[in-house]
Amino acid sequence: MNWKSLIAAALVLTGGAASAEPSAPAPTLTYAFSIRAELAPPVEQGTVDGARHRFIAITGGTVSGPKLTGTVLPGGGDWQAIHDGGLTTIEARYFVKAADGTVIGILNPGVRTASPEVIEKLARGEEVDPSLYYFRTTPSFTVSAGPYGWMARKVFVARGIRKPDHVVIDYYEVE
Repeated sequence: MNWKSLIAAALVLTGGAASAEPSAPAPTLTYAFSIRAELAPPVEQGTVDGARHRFIAITGGTVSGPKLTGTVLPGGGDWQAIHDGGLTTIEARYFVKAADGTVIGILNPGVRTASPEVIEKLARGEEVDPSLYYFRTTPSFTVSAGPYGWMARKVFVARGIRKPDHVVIDYYEVE
C-alpha cells in the first residue's frame, strides 16, 4: 500500500478531512468589572522546588464596572512562584463585597511572563510598562444565589497590571 492509499484509508476511518475552520463561532469577551487591590509588601519564603516563593497580602481596594461595584476586603493574598526564564505562576484568593453587601469569593490563578529582567523589576516593586509583560488569569467565583449568582455560572478571563503598591485586574466574561 502506498502513502496515498494510507491517507485515503485514514480519511475514510476518521470521517473525512479535518476542517481548517472552527466548528462554532469564536467566543467573545465582555468587560464586566475591574478590581484595584491594595497590596502589603511581599513576604519572601525563599527558593522552594527550584522557584522563588513569596506571598503578598491584599489589604483592601475597590471594585468598579458595569456588572459589579464594591470593595475588596482585607485578608486575602497572592501566592507567587517566580521561576527561571521569566515565568511567574500566581494563585490569588480574596473576597469582595458588592455594593448591596453580597460577599463574593474569588480564586484567581494565572501567569505573568516577561524577560527575566522585567520579572525582577516587578518583584522589586518597580514601575514597569504593562506592554513589557503578559499577565493573565482565569478567575472563578463562589457566591450565594441572588443578584451575583450568574458569576458562578460563567467563565472569565482577566488581565492584570502590577503597580508598586497595588494591582489592577480587568475581568472579562467569556460569551
